[in-house]
Amino acid sequence: MGEPFALLMPVYRGDDAAHFAKAFTSSVTQQSRRPDQVVLVQDGPVGEPLAAAIEAAIAGCPVPVVHHVIAENVGLTRALTEGLALSEHDIVARMDADDISLPERFAKQVPLVEGGLDLVGTGMLEFLDDDGSIVGKRVPRTDAADIAAYSRFHDPFSHPTVVYRRSAVDRVGGYQPMGLMEDYWLFARMIAGGAAVGNLAEPLVMYRVGAGAYARRGGRAQWRSELALQRALRAIGFTTRRQHVRNVAVRGLYRFVPEPVRKVAYRRFIANGGAIAEH
Repeated sequence: MGEPFALLMPVYRGDDAAHFAKAFTSSVTQQSRRPDQVVLVQDGPVGEPLAAAIEAAIAGCPVPVVHHVIAENVGLTRALTEGLALSEHDIVARMDADDISLPERFAKQVPLVEGGLDLVGTGMLEFLDDDGSIVGKRVPRTDAADIAAYSRFHDPFSHPTVVYRRSAVDRVGGYQPMGLMEDYWLFARMIAGGAAVGNLAEPLVMYRVGAGAYARRGGRAQWRSELALQRALRAIGFTTRRQHVRNVAVRGLYRFVPEPVRKVAYRRFIANGGAIAEH
């Protein structure tokens, strides 16, 4: 028998009922190694279709579910913080409410955490909303040293794929507000604090790419989040002065280039771990 683990999944009014149902079943009933607990955090009121889908998922779930309802929408950082506090287990797997976990995901990821890692992610397949076509593949760095080096330029983990130890998250202060980049800020602090990290290159999560996926990576809100993150990384000594200047210039410019250019740049330098991170 392996160590028990919990699945942490936030859901809010913007999530699609059918997408949520698929995300839930793919991460619980269809897994070859099922979680021992599900912590479902409802971030504010939801519409009737999504509420019905949540009720049906809980009713048909073969493992215990904690359905934590937050009265008003408070955002992902607080939702995840409250959800982590409700986990009965130290190993916690993250999942978003519109993606799909492949059946062997936890059977392959959780043993790595049991074996000593504090944080482990996987590769992802990107698929379209409308017809399910695979349109891209994200291949993460897998070596701990490469992950640490790459993290000075970009988040080395895809948040919906990670499994971590809650105790390791708690040691660095947990999720903290950082605009739209609370996950990168958490993972950087974990790496800076000496957490043992790794990635599986194999894609074990399917990531839904809807209309506007690349548009959302740009704009003033993303730029403000970017500046705040880069200042924070520099303040804790995670990046050097030269890295800070590079990041503000390169990652900042990325927020304002036309969407088609942003898409190409993302596929070249981010999805496949471009060599720019090593400079």
